[in-house]
Amino acid sequence: MKTRLSPSQTIVAVDVGTTKICVLVGHRINDKACDIIGIGRAPSTGLVRGVVVDVGPTVKSVKSAIQEAVLMAGCPIESVYVGISGAHIRAYQSSGMIPIKHGVVREPDLARVLASACAIPLPDDEQILHSLPQQFVIDGKHSVRDPLQMHGIRLEARVNLITGNITQVKNLIQCCEASDVKVHDVVLEPIASADAVLSEDERDLGVALLDIGGGTSDFAIYQRGAIRHTKIFPIAGALFTNDVALCLRTTRDEAERIKRTFGFLQGHAFEGIPEFCSVHTIDGNGDLQVRIDDLSRVLTARAEELLRVVAQEIDRFNLRPYMPAGFVLTGGGALMRGLAPYVEKIVGVPTRVGIPKTLSVYDLELQSPMYATAYGLLLYAMKQESDMRRLRDSASLPSRLFWKMKSWIADFF
Repeated sequence: MKTRLSPSQTIVAVDVGTTKICVLVGHRINDKACDIIGIGRAPSTGLVRGVVVDVGPTVKSVKSAIQEAVLMAGCPIESVYVGISGAHIRAYQSSGMIPIKHGVVREPDLARVLASACAIPLPDDEQILHSLPQQFVIDGKHSVRDPLQMHGIRLEARVNLITGNITQVKNLIQCCEASDVKVHDVVLEPIASADAVLSEDERDLGVALLDIGGGTSDFAIYQRGAIRHTKIFPIAGALFTNDVALCLRTTRDEAERIKRTFGFLQGHAFEGIPEFCSVHTIDGNGDLQVRIDDLSRVLTARAEELLRVVAQEIDRFNLRPYMPAGFVLTGGGALMRGLAPYVEKIVGVPTRVGIPKTLSVYDLELQSPMYATAYGLLLYAMKQESDMRRLRDSASLPSRLFWKMKSWIADFF
């Protein structure tokens, strides 16, 4: 007989994408691992390029996925971690500096220096989602990752601040809470995806990550264990599908089927793909025979556009020295045949497809880059809750106040 778990024993991730909603329910094994006990999926409606444009259909999609996950997990869902993306996401570099009160860096000193780095002027419609420390410097000389218990007079923090549009995030929260769950936190999707598919060595040495979803492609650079650069591109899987629909004069559903079944990028041969395929016409009056090479040319043109803007971003900010470990593709778009070698051709670095390494009875089902964000949200949530427990145990008032300040949800409700 299956033991019924309480909400306190579980952790729930909701990946609200442009083309699909994915909900994962995890049972905590320890502070670093969880077992997937429930999966919920539903087609996504009401979002365009990662942004909610119609609340009603979005709520219906989220609620459907959550209900499916509840049935599989056999336990109620009370609170969730939600992934966010979209062109409204911005990144800022900031720094803060404070005197070290007692000559030794303690938790309150970390809280104060990070709060100082967050105190920057922002547009009225933006608020901080994440403050990601990149480097700490003691007395202007010693650069360290973790300054706790180190001696010094002055502590400086260099921080990557990730912001989002207040209205867009409120809309996302509203859609989830209208599905009868509480939003515990909102997490930038490239951060979650990185937790799922990047190794510690890759993030330490330096690596680029491109998460190609349905509405957006999320790009991030990691080095020395911290995120160094992020950018959201509005070129993703839905545009590939739309191009196929327009060029082959068919419906989007049929275009998606053709893309998944026969699509590949030019310059690469794949066994089992025929020379022609049959496509249902948009008027429903019959089928059209289409050359697979024509389909490939359409997909290759859009892939080149995406990778060219990624390469321009890399060159514009001189990011190549930050990615000696290469390039990792994930998200549903990473399943495109021939994409990894095409990235190597355009960007000029070794490339692999990132697949989440899960500990679950559903391991085979989840071994796909399309689940990277959802599984990464679970890993991110476990780390956050472990950190919060540590801070509560330390009874450090400044630290607790800082963590409360960081909470997006606390600022709204």
